[in-house]
Amino acid sequence: MGLFLALGSFAPWLAPQDPSAQNLLETGQGPTAAHWLGTDHLGRDTLSRLIIAANTSLVSVGSVLIIAMTVGVAMGTIAGYHRGWVDDLLMRIVDVGLSIPSLITALAVIGIVGPGYWTMVLALSLAWWPMSGRISRAVAVSIMSKPHIEALRVLGASPLRIYFGHLLPAALAVATLSFLGLGIQPPTPEWGQMLVDALPYLESDPRQVILPGLALTAAVIGFNILGESIALNRIPKPLSRRTLALRRIEVAGWAKENSNA
Repeated sequence: MGLFLALGSFAPWLAPQDPSAQNLLETGQGPTAAHWLGTDHLGRDTLSRLIIAANTSLVSVGSVLIIAMTVGVAMGTIAGYHRGWVDDLLMRIVDVGLSIPSLITALAVIGIVGPGYWTMVLALSLAWWPMSGRISRAVAVSIMSKPHIEALRVLGASPLRIYFGHLLPAALAVATLSFLGLGIQPPTPEWGQMLVDALPYLESDPRQVILPGLALTAAVIGFNILGESIALNRIPKPLSRRTLALRRIEVAGWAKENSNA
């Protein structure tokens, strides 16, 4: 994960060559001193394209998450705050979004607008925001029933103060299109697009498929491990025998001090 984030953040300075520069005299070459991971079917440096692709993926994923979370959290918290007909209306919109498979929604948007980088970001954002909207609404309903929110209402706190000062921050705290050829368009380097471009050369030069595939697999596994580690850190762990012994000594010392006092 750290390597992926570092490559994505500093890719323009780490790439040894221009990832879009073609040299038809060096197509399909293996690793050399000039091209450490060889070249693709158009003579472009594979290492440079893998590095720049990390930046492309990082920016696109970050943009999708920001847009989807912003729309979803806004609609979910507004529904949880107002309840009544506002809640019913917004949640029915969320239910419609959840009932349609995300891939179908994304393909429909791309079919209407056309393929492209920001079209892919928009399509995935529209496909994913209902999930964050549903979760945010549940969190908002739970927060609005807390005693301190009732106390704020009794004290005359304005709705804007309750929403932006207490409800929204809490909700925010809790809260493969390229492979189909409909996302990022050539010559922009992107791991999924690199797989598509290399598929016709799978038998003659499998390296062109294996390298971006390994990069994509490593990123997916890294995100899964990160998510699992965050979830496991929230589970209380049993204390070791040494820690228990130290705690008992501390408690015995406190008891002795209290008895002497």
